[in-house]
Amino acid sequence: RTGEGVQEVRAQEGPQGAPVLEALTGTSGTAPAATVAIRFGTDGVRGLANDEITVEAAVSIGRATVRTTGARRVVVGRDTRRSGPMLEAAVVAGICAEGADAVVLGVVPTPAVASTCARDDVPGVMISASHNPYEDNGLKVFAAGGRKLDDAAQDRLEAEIGALLAGTGHGGPTGAAVGVPASDPGAVEHYVQAVTAATEGRRLDGLRVVVDCANGANSDVAPDALARLGAQVHAICTEPDGTNINAGCGSTDPSALSRTVVDTGADLGIAFDGDADRMVAVDHHGAVVDGDQVIALCATGLARRGRLSGGAVVVTVMSNLGFHRAMAREGIEVVTTPVGDRHVLAALEEGGYSLGGEQSGHIIFSDLATTGDGLLSAVVLLDLVQRAGRPLADLAAEAMTRLPQVLLNVAVATPLPDVAERLAHEIAAVESELGGDGRVLLRPSGTEPVVRVMAEAPTEERATAAAERLAAAVGALAAAG
Repeated sequence: RTGEGVQEVRAQEGPQGAPVLEALTGTSGTAPAATVAIRFGTDGVRGLANDEITVEAAVSIGRATVRTTGARRVVVGRDTRRSGPMLEAAVVAGICAEGADAVVLGVVPTPAVASTCARDDVPGVMISASHNPYEDNGLKVFAAGGRKLDDAAQDRLEAEIGALLAGTGHGGPTGAAVGVPASDPGAVEHYVQAVTAATEGRRLDGLRVVVDCANGANSDVAPDALARLGAQVHAICTEPDGTNINAGCGSTDPSALSRTVVDTGADLGIAFDGDADRMVAVDHHGAVVDGDQVIALCATGLARRGRLSGGAVVVTVMSNLGFHRAMAREGIEVVTTPVGDRHVLAALEEGGYSLGGEQSGHIIFSDLATTGDGLLSAVVLLDLVQRAGRPLADLAAEAMTRLPQVLLNVAVATPLPDVAERLAHEIAAVESELGGDGRVLLRPSGTEPVVRVMAEAPTEERATAAAERLAAAVGALAAAG
């Protein structure tokens, strides 16, 4: 069963595009007649819990993580979804079945899992579907040290999962060699201390902040961390019930946050997503300040203080053209990657850079953390606003001028990995009409069965016209097969 049909599991104690699963056959309630192939997208595997993301798949991911890393301990965390305890139990079972111990953190932000992996130099699994609705769930795997898997490690993991699901893998250890679950009560405190240390002893006293925790993994952690730094915190969406994660709240829908900031007269607001690895802000007028703007603010501030490693910032192809123009004005090089924070992380590591991220709010301070971290990004931004002594609205406006951007999602029955090549003529025609005043981008989503069509132009009308023209071309291509 899925969604509300999933039964809740209670412990006695304890603290997108390409298909994720392929070739599933068989009837409901029986073992499948064929195996399921797990394919990691831009951020782990993700799908409908107990249908696409099954208990069997979760057990196999737990087992395969141990087999491919040789780890004797694996950290496990989850967000607040109803299916989380079910999948947590399955992942832990898989880990223990391979003779490793599972360090079960319970509900924690994704970056807290990465932080614990970095502290103990062990791999980890985070059970979350990030910003997706509660019916979905997913699994992200971290390498020892808390970094996302590189392509080679991901390929090995997929192959081992496939063997396990096909029933061709070897058995596990027995007797005293079987692993056991354990807790780590100090993991979250260690993470919070690391995040709050980013201010280098500075305080946020007097700063009035509304925090939208998306009824997710940051519901307890973020308000406490910001209050420790002296901020006056008004927290909303901090009562997860298993079904309300990301529901009309959080970084994908900051409308309630905007209203609350204006109604309470706060200085600004911060919205996280369900697993708290991303954030967006709103200024005191209630206007959204997205990831591009936050990165631009941080990059400019770091560069002026001589602390932007390599004099460059790493972003994805989705970053606004206004961001590129702003960085050029500041003399900051922009390194561009495909969508996905693992690509940003790879570029940061390869170039020795210290700052990168995505328009969606995944922001990575590579000298402070091993992965995108919504709470860390919020602390850095709030510290910047406090030091400037000026409203976020003014700072964001000075950092960059955002061009109108229109993003359309075109549903496709089968993946179109070469959609840009097949529509190259149409893309060239639209770009010619825009001249140097805009740009367009077509790409298959890495987390949903859609092709994303993006257009930027000096006006909303021109951007909409360009996006709709290309979306129609994608739709016709998909219909034609």
